[in-house]
Amino acid sequence: MKFRFLSTTLLCTTIFFSACKEEKKDIKPIEIPFTKEGELTIFKAATDSIVANIDIEIADTDYDIQTGLMYRNSMEENQGMLFVFPSMRERFFYMKNTRIPLDLIYLDNNKYIVSFQENAEPFNEASLPSIAPAQYVLEVNAGLAQKWFLEVGDRIEYTDNQKK
Repeated sequence: MKFRFLSTTLLCTTIFFSACKEEKKDIKPIEIPFTKEGELTIFKAATDSIVANIDIEIADTDYDIQTGLMYRNSMEENQGMLFVFPSMRERFFYMKNTRIPLDLIYLDNNKYIVSFQENAEPFNEASLPSIAPAQYVLEVNAGLAQKWFLEVGDRIEYTDNQKK
């Protein structure tokens, strides 16, 4: 009788665990696609010449600001995200759940560059503060701030296609 009970228990356990293994579902990682919401132009301070024109997503809601460029596998060189805050103050960003290296460009309320954090490492949760108060933050692919020879004092202008 004990042998029959143990055999039945062993058989039920085997079937249960086998069924669980077969029901595994593939969990695909989240990826958020780029959605053009505006256009941004970067100007050199000294000459007022155009450095770059890029398409942007605009992060101006709590959700968009908190999510930023998380869960992106890539971004084109002519794309970026502009964070728009209601006021100027020191800003702190980090790279949690961000898969691509970025340059963070901090701008004041008049849209002039006040500081940078270049080559921010993916998934690094260390704080990336602005050196001066900022109201806007532009995130672009790592290396572009250097490629474009950006300096404190350069400026941006942008259009928001959502508000037309």
